[in-house]
Amino acid sequence: MISTPAGAVFFDVDGTLVPETSSSIHLANFLGHHDELAAAEAAYAAGAMDNRQVSIVDAAAWAGRSEKQIRGWLDDLPLVAGIPETVAWCRRNRLTPVLATLAWAPVGSYLAGRFGFHAFSGPRLESSRGLFTGHVARHFDEYGKRDFALSHARELGLEAHSCAAVGDSRSDLPLFASVGLSVAFNASTAARAVASAVIDSEDLRAVIPSLSRLIVSA
Repeated sequence: MISTPAGAVFFDVDGTLVPETSSSIHLANFLGHHDELAAAEAAYAAGAMDNRQVSIVDAAAWAGRSEKQIRGWLDDLPLVAGIPETVAWCRRNRLTPVLATLAWAPVGSYLAGRFGFHAFSGPRLESSRGLFTGHVARHFDEYGKRDFALSHARELGLEAHSCAAVGDSRSDLPLFASVGLSVAFNASTAARAVASAVIDSEDLRAVIPSLSRLIVSA
């Protein structure tokens, strides 16, 4: 943990750190329900399904799988360039990097451990005797993401205006509206419309000039 942080940066995963797809779609290629999940995620993006409904569809395919098996598949997860460098920049500048995401908890745990994010959010899967059961243990939506970020900021002794969010889609909108700086990264029209900054890049380091505003205002 960064001592006396000047701010926090909340990074989305799917569509942001994982470009043009989602961690769930990546895993669905191994779990065998790619087409069904892709249709559900498209319905969520269009507002026709909520995250609870999508999570139920996805969780069923995890039945009988272990977290070790899932983590092995995550080694091939497509990721945007520049994640370790951006995390390191945040830490050098006393900005705590956190994953605020709707990705499953095993995905958040994997990415936090790999790149050094301070914490992560996300829905949780039920497990028994080391295997996932195919049921959701805790649902989590875009408002849960916002509430997680604001609660975590308070734990760090920070006000919301000292925090930034980097995201790309519908699930980021409540958080964008709640922090001092919002960065739409390779984002949807809706996210672009409300963000403080809009950036299109194949490298996450492109957000650093925008995040520098937190340092100036700290």
